[in-house]
Amino acid sequence: MEKPGKIISFGEIMLRLAPEGYYRFVQASHFGATYGGGEANVAISLAQFGLEAALVTKLPCHEIGQAAVNKLREFGVDTSLIVRGGKRIGIYFLEKGASQRPSKVIYDRAGSAIAEAQGSDFDWDTLFQGASWFHFTGITPALGDVLAGICLEALKAAQAKKLTVSCDLNYRKNLWSREKAGDVMGKLMPYVDICIANEEDAADVFGIHAKNTHVSSGKISSEGYQEVAKTLMERFSFKQVAITLRESISANDNQWAAMLYNGKEYFFSKKYAVHIVDRVGGGDSFGAGLIYGCIKGLSPQETLDFAVAASCLKHSIEGDFNHVSVEEVLKLTKGDGSGRVQR
Repeated sequence: MEKPGKIISFGEIMLRLAPEGYYRFVQASHFGATYGGGEANVAISLAQFGLEAALVTKLPCHEIGQAAVNKLREFGVDTSLIVRGGKRIGIYFLEKGASQRPSKVIYDRAGSAIAEAQGSDFDWDTLFQGASWFHFTGITPALGDVLAGICLEALKAAQAKKLTVSCDLNYRKNLWSREKAGDVMGKLMPYVDICIANEEDAADVFGIHAKNTHVSSGKISSEGYQEVAKTLMERFSFKQVAITLRESISANDNQWAAMLYNGKEYFFSKKYAVHIVDRVGGGDSFGAGLIYGCIKGLSPQETLDFAVAASCLKHSIEGDFNHVSVEEVLKLTKGDGSGRVQR
């Protein structure tokens, strides 16, 4: 099989500060420091799956920016395309939820190096040399009008070079309004081949609601999401639409599944009962699994099963990154989810 080209992911990597365990912000006397961000999470997963993945971003030249670069390198991500400059790295604070108390995220990312980037920072013709795939999320254009314009430039270049383009809608209400998201993302979607969304994104960004579904109570209708996927595809001419389906029982326990639509047939994964260690990055690990399956030529069902199993395992891992191997994911897809000690 011909070696696939490089996968380029574009977005912000942030410093993550979190109280120990389930302490609330107001209780914390110290915060653990790690790194994360939607597009970086995808790149790290893909690198650990053995694929060539690079992150395009902008980071300051000081030691904290370098620490983020070092973390990406640690897990095999190509950092040679990262632009250096700007004054600060974006930060997000995470308070883990428990039982009926939800997790909480507070952003401190205004004025970050990537948020203040200019179009001249990125020569997409050069950045896309040797690439076959481009991935971004709705978080990046939400960082400002300039970033939205840079995303559009990247997409036009990707189309010209015939790259496959995937986008996770990833709506963040703390970054922009639904109206702004719908307007901006609507202009970017015509360049996207594979659209990835969670159970709320299509409604939040494009006003496309699933019938017989009430997300906050954990009621999910798979039939309703078939119509959502079909409507998305008809509106934007995607080649594939994937939607994760999270049924939230509590902050600690979810039912986790997904569906995939290729314009001809609907595919559904098995449903996993997930006891959550850390849910941040769950959607990113799904996206990475989907990209992996597509690049490796797996069937639609195999691709979906791999993506859902990868993201299921991510929920058991602290931090943003999904530290699992292809072998571990495949083992789960084959039914071994007992969690028994391996020795």
